[in-house]
Order: sequence, then structure tokens, then C-alpha cells
Amino acid sequence: MLNIEQFRYGDNLGYLIYGKTQALVVDGGAWQKILSFGQKNNLTLAFVTNTHQHYDHTSGNEHLLKATKAKFLGFVDLTDNKEIHVDSEKIMVYRTPGHTDDSVCFHAGSTLLSGDTLFNGTIGNCFSGNLKSFYLSIKRLMALPDETIIYAGHDYVRDSLAFARHLEPENMDIDTFWNSYDPDDVSSTMAEERRINPYLRFNEEPIIKLLQKNRLPLSTEWERWKSLMSIE
Repeated sequence: MLNIEQFRYGDNLGYLIYGKTQALVVDGGAWQKILSFGQKNNLTLAFVTNTHQHYDHTSGNEHLLKATKAKFLGFVDLTDNKEIHVDSEKIMVYRTPGHTDDSVCFHAGSTLLSGDTLFNGTIGNCFSGNLKSFYLSIKRLMALPDETIIYAGHDYVRDSLAFARHLEPENMDIDTFWNSYDPDDVSSTMAEERRINPYLRFNEEPIIKLLQKNRLPLSTEWERWKSLMSIE
């Protein structure tokens, strides 16, 4: 069984996926804390990788690779549905273009490290410019089980929920989620995301009514999602 440790640096969140002896670092900007945790727990850092190549996610790579014998896994190595093994346990790679063309997520057991593709309560900006690919990536993640734990690349929870309330002021699930927010363990389940995240709720009646009110296209799922992305 693999474990997940979350490391905060600013509003960024990095991760260590580890077993009994080995570990994989994802977005290791908090490299000093990660090295300390690894030493304290007698872990060998086997791999260093990233959810995408924005510098706020890659800033720790050089430090981690200099301090260890870890192998760097770049985007070219992170093919879709690739299996990475840590202590013989499987971590799946999903390519999820949209935020950037090189965005990926890592699925380990019931946990998803979603980078800047899916945040807790919102999604990332579409810096790639490819909205259709982003939509398909979100649809792919939505197919994961309700109990999947979402660990994102940033703690944007406060602002995300404020915007979700703006879109759905009568959605009490948003307040329920905020009341359970823990800055030391920033996460959500896929079930919670289905209840609070507007970008996963494009088939729900309140969102459809919102699109109707704004006279936006809504005849297909793709149109509803694209219309939702246009609301500020």
C-alpha cells in the first residue's frame, strides 16, 4: 500500500508518494522538507517528476536530483496509462491536457494527484488554449469513483468556493465543504467535487438555469461546459 504526504510551499502543494522503502516526488518545490521527511522515514527517493512544467512546480527538481540518486521522469517519459512502480505498487499516469499541453495526473490507489488540472472546488486556467482537450480531460477524471481523494497542485480553496457560491448561492454543500477545510491536509473526494465544483456540475439543474439566464449555448455537455468556462 502506498502513502501520500503533502508539502506546502506558499499556496503550492507538492507530494511524496511512498511505500516501505521507496518514494516518488511530484512537484517537489518544498525540496528541503521532502528530503528531511525521506531521511527521517528511511526512504529512498526513486523518482522525481511533475504534473506539468510551470516553474512553480519544477523549482525543486534540481535540488532533489543533486541530493539523491532519483531518476527524473519528464513529460516524454509520462506516456498515457504508463505504470510507475514504487515498492512494487502501481502508480498510473493520465495525460490530461488543458491547463497546459503537458499536464498529467498521477493515480495511486484511491488517490489522484491532479496538479493544476483539477483543484478542490474549481479547475485550472486553460493556458494551452485548447478548451476541448481540457473538457475531455475533466470528463476523464469525472469517471473516477466517488471515493477518489483529490490532491491538487495549489490551495485555492477559499477563492474557489467564493466563486462557486457566486454561481450557486443556494448550494449548501459549498458551506459544508468549507467548514471541513483543513489547511494542513488540503483535499476533497470526487463525491464532494460533484457537489461543489461548478465545472463538474454542468449537467445539474442550477447550472443549466444559470446558463439559460445568461443566454449561453447549452444543448450538449460540451456546449454547457464551454459556456460555463466563459462566465466570470
